[in-house]
Amino acid sequence: MTAPTGPDAGPFTAAGPTAPAPTGVSAPPGPVATGGAPANQVAGAPANQVAGAPGHVAGLAAPPGPVAGAPPGPPGPEWRRLSPRMLAVHPVQETLRALPALVAVLAAGSQSGHSGPWTLVGVAVTVGLGVLRWATTSYQVSEDQVQVRRGFIRRRVVSIPRDRVRTVDLTAHPLHRLLGLSRITIGTGQSDRKEGLRLDGLSAGEAVRLRAELLHRAAAPAVPAQSPPGIPFPVSAPPAAARPGRSVPAPAPAAPGETVLASLRPGWVRYGPFTLSGLVTLGIVFGFLYRMVSEAHFDPGRLGPLRAIGHQLLRVPLGVAVAEVVLAAIVLVALASTLGYVVAFWAFRLSRQDSATLHVTRGLLTTRATTLEERRLRGVELSEPLLLRAVRGARCIAIATGLRVGRGAERGGSLLLPPAPRREARRVAAEVLGDPEPMSVALRPHGPRARGRRYVRALALAATVPAGLGLLWEFAGWPAWAPLVGLLALPAGALLAADRYRSLGHAITAGHLVVRQGSVVRRRCALARDGIIGWHLRQSIFQRRAGLVTVIATTAAGRQRYVLLDVDVDRSASLVDTATPELLAPFLVR
Repeated sequence: MTAPTGPDAGPFTAAGPTAPAPTGVSAPPGPVATGGAPANQVAGAPANQVAGAPGHVAGLAAPPGPVAGAPPGPPGPEWRRLSPRMLAVHPVQETLRALPALVAVLAAGSQSGHSGPWTLVGVAVTVGLGVLRWATTSYQVSEDQVQVRRGFIRRRVVSIPRDRVRTVDLTAHPLHRLLGLSRITIGTGQSDRKEGLRLDGLSAGEAVRLRAELLHRAAAPAVPAQSPPGIPFPVSAPPAAARPGRSVPAPAPAAPGETVLASLRPGWVRYGPFTLSGLVTLGIVFGFLYRMVSEAHFDPGRLGPLRAIGHQLLRVPLGVAVAEVVLAAIVLVALASTLGYVVAFWAFRLSRQDSATLHVTRGLLTTRATTLEERRLRGVELSEPLLLRAVRGARCIAIATGLRVGRGAERGGSLLLPPAPRREARRVAAEVLGDPEPMSVALRPHGPRARGRRYVRALALAATVPAGLGLLWEFAGWPAWAPLVGLLALPAGALLAADRYRSLGHAITAGHLVVRQGSVVRRRCALARDGIIGWHLRQSIFQRRAGLVTVIATTAAGRQRYVLLDVDVDRSASLVDTATPELLAPFLVR
């Protein structure tokens, strides 16, 4: 069985020796590190030899390799350690990570009268773990792969083939910046739960050089004309086919220049309160403080300000107290969202390098630099959350292979423009795509039957509100005005249905499939037609009665599925055939 290959394969991790390769099966085309064994070598077998076979796989011709008795080849790249300055960072990180446990140790020591010794023991153990973390971590960069070796009791070796590197991010927290360090994260296009390979940390100069080396590597030689059957030699992925309006990227020059596509303007801070990112920030802060208070067995009611707030809420009527709490929450969320916008997107800049890459830098306290190869770009998404849309704002997100999505303000490294004026977001999207048509073309509506489904579903859901309040009035003694107030949900549902239908539409341009939908979050996605790898047509029983179908375009980039809701059945086949004629042509009877 061959090892997985392709543009979206992830790193291989192993903590021990692997099983011998079965006879008659080709060796993996890419290097895999296993339990400390060198790359391209199975544990327990000599180099270039599969376990159980004398220099070749049974039934196949032996690939070129060293002959018995020949002098050994040159040694591989050396294993390198992280920057020694991380000895001042790792202990601090471990101490902060163990802070709740240290608070608990301090509280337990205070009750026994030995708080000092217990605290010193806890801090010493934490600092020792930080030093051990640095001493047991090393990395190696070869022509074929990047490896990281870490662990003391359980040694692990993580290996990423060079041809599977999708993104290289540089991050520097305040302490890193103070010491001239940077953390480098090598992404392989895995899901949101996979962070890729991380080196924390290297000197800032070494991190920049490593990023350039991994992303701007030279192309490997092509496969020989007569390679042994079943044993392909390593080759680099060929350049992406030229798309309409875009040329195949050329190799990067030694000192690439750049063209700035967008940079943060002070006036954009006004969109911060409408992102609601502060709601998440306040939730995290509240959870952290609650955990610390619980660990320390501390009663927050003894604090003077909190006690005064509680007395104030008890003195006023219930309605006034609720209004005060809601107003205070809105103000806190707005302030936290604005502060979070400044911290996350300060000094934001999007630029295009001469090496055919997009480079994003941002951050006030923690700086982050993300580099994306344009040959992996498959489109752009224009995202307009409801509150942001109300003030004519939007943000721009890349649809690319190897980039995670759904990380809030971070967007998993796919963010091309933070919340900004809608006109600016459209301009940036057109600059990135190299074609303004996908962002300006008029979208085709989905017809009256799709509109009817929007209203039926919204009003049916809204009708449950007054019905539920009526049951509570009848059987639970709720006030009689409650069901009357619940009737307001019906016009709200009608407005929501109208907005959802206005957002629904699609278009096909020379190079892109454009899809728009959503009300709470309206998304306009321009997906490259040559990036579509398949189609999925889905039809519920209600859609079947209405003569509608949901068409899903699948791709290896972004969200991996882009949905066209409630398309007429009569038009679905022609839509798919127009967007990707080479996929559907074998199945059509013309």
